[in-house]
Amino acid sequence: MMKPGTYFMEGNTACAEGAIAAGCTFFAGYPITPASEILERMAKRFPEFHGSYLQMEDELASITAILGASWAGRKAMTATSGPGFSLMMENYGLGLMTETPCVIVNVMRGGPSTGLPTKVAQGDVNQTRWGTHGDVGVVVYVPSSPQEMFDLTIKAFNTSEKYRLPVVVLSDEMVSHMTEKVDIPKKEDIEIVERKKPEEPPERSLPFCPDEDLVPPMANAGEGYSVHVTGLTHDEKGHPSIDEETQNKLVTRLIDKIRKNADDILEYEEYMVQDADIIVVAYGSVYRAAREAVEIARDKGIKAGLLRPITIWPFPEDRIYDLAKNGTDNFLVAEINFGQIVFEVERCTGGAANTYLAPRMGGNIHTPEEIVDRMEAIEEGKIPDFKE
Repeated sequence: MMKPGTYFMEGNTACAEGAIAAGCTFFAGYPITPASEILERMAKRFPEFHGSYLQMEDELASITAILGASWAGRKAMTATSGPGFSLMMENYGLGLMTETPCVIVNVMRGGPSTGLPTKVAQGDVNQTRWGTHGDVGVVVYVPSSPQEMFDLTIKAFNTSEKYRLPVVVLSDEMVSHMTEKVDIPKKEDIEIVERKKPEEPPERSLPFCPDEDLVPPMANAGEGYSVHVTGLTHDEKGHPSIDEETQNKLVTRLIDKIRKNADDILEYEEYMVQDADIIVVAYGSVYRAAREAVEIARDKGIKAGLLRPITIWPFPEDRIYDLAKNGTDNFLVAEINFGQIVFEVERCTGGAANTYLAPRMGGNIHTPEEIVDRMEAIEEGKIPDFKE
């Protein structure tokens, strides 16, 4: 990894360096704005320590390659943006079903379709949760600075190894192309998690038999263990078993290994929420504008606070409900889309508070003043609900 110190670094570069610090030695990807700098950095850095970089023919091949590399024992990553992430959905589901550790970086841009290739948006939030068919548990980190691009990429690798699943780092164009101070710590100060290995001998091992944490140990291909990997519903041997009982047992565990470990995974940040009448919920680049908006609103006499999900999935649903039932009257969700997380916030309040939306369609972030204007309109009763 880089020499410890303080650097002036772009978000995408910090992401690549975070992956390297986490032990990533395999990267497969296809160039796409605004994520291409991650590929470029990996291509430059990997020859320094015998890492493997592959530029694939498309995003379908890219995610397939990192799944295979993971089963061969590598820590693996790919990076893309909206259209490429859409192409990855089938094998995103395959990675979740086969419990394959890896990291997918999605740098959001304006959509749908080709949309705004060089402009910021946050329209992929629900896709990271619901884009693949079937029921699964997922983990998605949302950085808001180049420093967090470094830190959360490391955390994404650790979570993927600990809980055996593809983990998404969901950046946006503004964060990825922002250049700021990034502190690179000493190697010994970085927590690194490695996947659990089976303790039983190969003849007694069941490759998909979970421990108490609901996560099975993982043997790499070539270590003498039977490795049977299939996207079909499978039993603890990894063999296809197409029946209701096996499906219920397997899929329930895939969901529960995230849901029941949410306290270990979930991260969020609060600012001035203790006495807040209105709480702004914002993530990614919008968080930066929202924090200043809260300070401006406080100067104007509005009791405003801020809640930032750092993991967008799992979502801080219990905390939002607690705030709603203990005195917060209104939640304002500022996001660069026409409403995605706002529906989640509305659900989590349980009807104990009002939920409003400050939307943008993509191309730029909110200004603090726009968020303050929305808060003032809520205070004056000029916004019926978030759908208007």
